[in-house]
Amino acid sequence: MADDTEQPEIPSSDGADAIQQAWARERPGTPVGSIGVITRIWWIGKLLTDDRRATMLRLDMDAGTLDLLSTLRRAGPPYRLPPSELARRTLVSPGAVSQRVARCERDGLVRRLRSPEDGRGVLVELTEAGHAEIERTVDDLLTHEEGLLSALTPEQRDQLAGLLKILLADLNRRAGN
Repeated sequence: MADDTEQPEIPSSDGADAIQQAWARERPGTPVGSIGVITRIWWIGKLLTDDRRATMLRLDMDAGTLDLLSTLRRAGPPYRLPPSELARRTLVSPGAVSQRVARCERDGLVRRLRSPEDGRGVLVELTEAGHAEIERTVDDLLTHEEGLLSALTPEQRDQLAGLLKILLADLNRRAGN
């Protein structure tokens, strides 16, 4: 019987290798080295997107609500932020934040408050129901996603996280972010 902690063997070849080899054969001299990284990232992204969608359905939570509630919960007590900060932290437009807040406010998960500093600004605050909702889902979601990385050792995960951080920072720089 196989031990669940056993690391899977690295496949000798996969579809990305075949694509890379075909382009190298068909277009000698064209740089094809990126295929082994970018194609796999696309495929992983698709698999993770599909898995996240299925997990969110199972948890009866939509991605926008999860993002908003999680961001407020991670802010720490009193679990409130201005909409501009929510937009910055969630990487969505102010309009998208406004729609998410309106939907969550209607569902009793957040409330809008006047800023105590100037009375003109608005803060979005997690309600008791919103706090309970994010607590209900976060452990299940993160435990599930932890399992998705079980093929990697802790050291491999750290290495991959570091490499992805470098790549993401450079891609953001190139995009002017």
